[in-house]
Amino acid sequence: MPKLNTFKSNNRKSRTRVGRGNGSKGTYSGRGLKGQKSRSGGGVPVFFEGGQLPLVKRLPFLRGFKNRFKIQFSLVNLDSIESNYKDGDLVDPSSLNDKGIIRKKTDNVKILGSGDLTKKLDFSVHAASKSAQDKIKKSGSQISFISEDDSSENPEDSNKKDQQSDNNS
Repeated sequence: MPKLNTFKSNNRKSRTRVGRGNGSKGTYSGRGLKGQKSRSGGGVPVFFEGGQLPLVKRLPFLRGFKNRFKIQFSLVNLDSIESNYKDGDLVDPSSLNDKGIIRKKTDNVKILGSGDLTKKLDFSVHAASKSAQDKIKKSGSQISFISEDDSSENPEDSNKKDQQSDNNS
């Protein structure tokens, strides 16, 4: 009498070998008769739409090249700085973020020259337009630019690098 522990486990089904004689998966191996799909390497790409104008050509905003290294700036005009800062304040990405002018402290900030500046401020930003620089200098304010290396490096990381260089010497 058969017992449960003597039954063969059917949870691993053996792979069907095709093209091995004239059986059920024999001569044509499940590919049907002639045609592009029956040939080796045959078949159409997933994005092929049967000759209809493809989606990528129908939608113009999907065309072209996207530069993955493009630096995006948060643009800030002088009039918004004029209305949000007092004399002698420091204008930098973190203070602009605290006042809700830009979304993230880590954003690259570019100052644009729309509006007038009457207050003396200290600017520490990534970029500024020519007209903005002229207006900032005319108001007696100071402007310094944050380089790419300064913004990406944490002070803790630079301390570690200094310690490592001291150990190596």
